[in-house]
Amino acid sequence: MPNHVSKKVAFVSGPYRAKTPYGIKQNIRNAEAVALELWKMGYAVICPHKNTSLFDGECPDLIWLDGALELLRRSDIVVLIPGWAGSSGTREEIKESVKRGIPVFKWPEQSQELQNLNK
Repeated sequence: MPNHVSKKVAFVSGPYRAKTPYGIKQNIRNAEAVALELWKMGYAVICPHKNTSLFDGECPDLIWLDGALELLRRSDIVVLIPGWAGSSGTREEIKESVKRGIPVFKWPEQSQELQNLNK
């Protein structure tokens, strides 16, 4: 039977929306790449970009944004991907993180710190 060691949960935060479907797909791929690196570091990763990938128009945007905030509340850390500053959703996620005392890290600038944190 495998050894069940508790893992830190990392929430990937960054831009999803874009002016074109191609731009949205690029944002998803950018988040996906960081999520994969975090998995390799041993984190359990929540990547909302992948969770609701291309669901645009199926529900109001607020459904996705509120859902992401709920997942963030259950996370141990938040990792900001490049381009985060231009995302209104990410800025709301940062506010919620600060309010709840969830540490926020910037990728790739703090990747080494993230590696050390999860040892």
